[in-house]
Amino acid sequence: MTQFRDLFPAPKPIIGVIHLPALPGYPQSKGIDHAVEKALADLAALEAGGADGVLVENEYDRPHTVLSAPETTAAMTRVTREVVVAARRCVIGIEILLNDPAASLAVARAAGAKFIRTDYFVDPMERPEHGGAMHIDPEGVMAYRSRIGADEVLVLADIQVKYARMLVPRGLDESARLAREHRADAAIVSGNATAEPPSAADLTLAKRGAGALPILIGSGLDAGNAIDLLSIADGAIVGSSLKQGDYIAAEKVKALVAIARSLAG
Repeated sequence: MTQFRDLFPAPKPIIGVIHLPALPGYPQSKGIDHAVEKALADLAALEAGGADGVLVENEYDRPHTVLSAPETTAAMTRVTREVVVAARRCVIGIEILLNDPAASLAVARAAGAKFIRTDYFVDPMERPEHGGAMHIDPEGVMAYRSRIGADEVLVLADIQVKYARMLVPRGLDESARLAREHRADAAIVSGNATAEPPSAADLTLAKRGAGALPILIGSGLDAGNAIDLLSIADGAIVGSSLKQGDYIAAEKVKALVAIARSLAG
C-alpha cells in the first residue's frame, strides 16, 4: 500500500492505457517509428487531461502469444523508453500481453518504467484458445523482480481476469487476499470483457479480502459509472473509454479525472 501511494499520491489515481499498434513481427505492423509516434501522441493527451499514470500495452499484437517473442520485448523496450523520456508528469508502466510478467519486468527495468500489470498472478485460470492453463507462479515473479534489481517496480496484478476461466473456485475476496500475501502492490478487478466494468458487488468483495492492498478497476470505467465504482475502488486503469477513434482524447481524460478528483474527500 505504501509503495503504491508513494507512486500514485492522488486519492483515486487514473492510469490511462496506450494501446500500441501492431509491433514489428506482425504482418499488420507499420514499423517501430509508427508505434513510437502513436505512443507519444497518446501520452501527450493523457498528460494534458491530468492522468496520473500511463500503461503501455501491445494491444494490437494479434493473435496474442502467451509469452513475449524476442522482437516484441525489444520493441516494447524501445517504445516504453521513449514514453518514459517524454513524460513530464505521468508515471509510466508496461504490460506485455498475454502472460509474461518476467518480460514486462525486464522491459520496465531497462526502460525506466515504474510498474507493470500482469493479468495472471495468483489465480489458476485457463484460456483454451491459448493452450489451456496459464502458468501461475507469484513467488517466481517476485524472485525474478529481485534478481534483476527491479524491486522498486510495482506489480499491479489482476485477480480473476476477464476472458479466462477459473480452475479453482474461490471468491474475489480470497483472490485479493492471496495477491496481498504474495506481495502484489495492487489488485485489479475487471468485468467479463474489454470495456465491460466490474460490478460494485465484485469491487466490494475484493476490498473485503484486500486489507490495505489497493483495489483498482481494470476495465469499463467511464464518466457515466465513475462515481459509483470509484466510490468503492482505490483507482482505475482505463483504456477504451478515453479514446476517440484510435487515439486518446484529452477532453475525455479531463472529464474522468475531474470525477475522480471530486471523490477525494
